[in-house]
Amino acid sequence: MPIRLVTAWVAALCIAGCASYDGRGLVPGTSRAADVQALMGEPAEKLAAANGESVWFYPRLPAGRQTYAVRLAPDGVVLGVEQRLTERNLRNLVAGTTTMQDVRLLLGPPFRTVRFERLRRLVWDYPMYNDIQLEYNLSVQFSYDGIVREVLLLRDYRNEPGGPSHMQ
Repeated sequence: MPIRLVTAWVAALCIAGCASYDGRGLVPGTSRAADVQALMGEPAEKLAAANGESVWFYPRLPAGRQTYAVRLAPDGVVLGVEQRLTERNLRNLVAGTTTMQDVRLLLGPPFRTVRFERLRRLVWDYPMYNDIQLEYNLSVQFSYDGIVREVLLLRDYRNEPGGPSHMQ
């Protein structure tokens, strides 16, 4: 097989593989739950939302720094697909008000959870990009009653030139 044909075939496979990464190809109002699973695979988590809807989460953490959510109507029809780790969504996290359940439904499953016994805090970490694609780490801190107490969005310099991953 000529090298150009092999290269084109490999590129086509890569593009096809990436198409399922963010749900591209799903049509709100037409696609169904079976289409979602065929395209994106088994979700990491399925949560019940308001009005009988459900949300299926597809995290691409930590390297992808994204979590895609597919919203489904009670009859299994796709209502929408969206990337949930965004600065816009972070504005919905209100210290003293937002619950753990609210955060889970908004952002999906965390990449890592850490318990700080002395502070009586549980922290959910989400690697993410900001609106201009710089790497950040989001930490949502909860008190043991399940209420958000602090939201920290810190720049991740590990992959920056001169950062720890570039030092020898």
